[in-house]
Amino acid sequence: MYKVKEIFYTLQGEGFHAGRPAVFCRFSGCNLWTGREEDREKAICKFCDTDFWGMDGNNGGKYTAESLTQKIISLWPDPEVPVFVVCTGGEPGLQVDTDLVESLHAASVEIAIETNGTVDLPEGIDWICVSPKSNTTLVITKGDELKLVYPQVENVPSDFEHLEFDHFSLQPMDDAHQQDNIRETVAYCMQHPKWKLSLQTHKILGIE
Repeated sequence: MYKVKEIFYTLQGEGFHAGRPAVFCRFSGCNLWTGREEDREKAICKFCDTDFWGMDGNNGGKYTAESLTQKIISLWPDPEVPVFVVCTGGEPGLQVDTDLVESLHAASVEIAIETNGTVDLPEGIDWICVSPKSNTTLVITKGDELKLVYPQVENVPSDFEHLEFDHFSLQPMDDAHQQDNIRETVAYCMQHPKWKLSLQTHKILGIE
C-alpha cells in the first residue's frame, strides 16, 4: 500500500515544466525530516516548505497501485490529452516502485518525480528532477533536471555541473531573506548561463 498525503490537480509551479497542468501526488514521509515542526532543528533538510506528514490531505490515504492510478486519472479533465502526474513528497522515492510505474504507464500516464536524489528509483520514470539537499549524498546523478535551492552553505552550484542532467535550475530559497535570495540567484544565473532561474510561481499566483 502507498501512503499518500494528498492528490490534487493544478499547474506545475516551478522548474522546467512550470505552467504545465499536472496531477500532483504527494507521498507521505521523507528520509531527511519527519515532517513534524518540533523536529525541524534536528532535520537533515531544515528549509522544507511542504506539509507531507500523515495522510489527511485532499484525497489522502492508502492506495494500491491500481487504485492510485485510477484516482490520478479521475482528476484529469481532458481524456484526449495524456495525463501528466508529478510524484512528490516528502521523498516519493521511498514509495514509488516498479508496480506503480507499470500501472501508470499501462494507463498512458506520463510520470515525473521530484526527489532529493538520495534513494534509488525504479526504471521507467519519464522525467526525473533531483533537488539536492545539504549534508546528503546523491545516488541519482543523472536525469532530466537538477533543481538546486539557492543559496545553501554546503551546496554550491558548481559542485553539480559535472552531473548528467539535461537542465540545471536555481531556485531562490523561500525564507526570511527571500528577496536577497532572489537577487543573488538572478545574479548567479546571469553570470553562469548553464543555470536557469526557477521561481515558485504557484506561490506568486496563490494556487496549490
